Amino acid sequence: MRNVTQARPTPSASTAPRALARLGLLLPHLFVLGMCAVLLGGFVFQFGLGEAPCPLCMLQRMGMMLTAMGPAWIIAKSRNGAISQADYAAGFGLSAITGLLSAVISGRQVLLHIAPTDPGFDTALMGLHLYTWALITFFIAALVCGGAALFAEELSPGTVRCSTASKAVLCVFAVFIAANLLSCFTEQGFHWLLPHRPDGYRLFG
Repeated sequence: MRNVTQARPTPSASTAPRALARLGLLLPHLFVLGMCAVLLGGFVFQFGLGEAPCPLCMLQRMGMMLTAMGPAWIIAKSRNGAISQADYAAGFGLSAITGLLSAVISGRQVLLHIAPTDPGFDTALMGLHLYTWALITFFIAALVCGGAALFAEELSPGTVRCSTASKAVLCVFAVFIAANLLSCFTEQGFHWLLPHRPDGYRLFG
């Protein structure tokens, strides 16, 4: 009696690239939404706990928005019907650089409060202050963006269409940009500089 061995189905050569392309298209969406979630956490502390952000905190928020600009630009490129490898590498590469530069701002604030007797600025979350979490966020963002840029050839989606989900992500990001600009304006008012330890909104008195 012959032994009939059934050959296991092997994925076609095009299956893996298609899966990577889908992952490559999903990644910038998740990145932008992740940064928006971090910014939302900052608003919770600002308005829920009454802790107005200091100038360094505002710079870190700006750094988060700038770091999300690269992936947002990649999503916007889908309106042209295609996202090339060069577009993908440029968007995430720029964000990797921005993330590392923004980490310097967070590191500066960490060093300002690194003394054991210093209570730090704002309420701690799981034992760490927000500027420490921002430093961690920027390092993770730089690693993700650097990895995405490194594997841009495998991850670049190629021919795509700008879906409703893509437009929604860009709209959410635009709302957070506008909200942070409005927040900064109400806190600073018509003064040249933000106070070192803000205790209110100078636009209103």
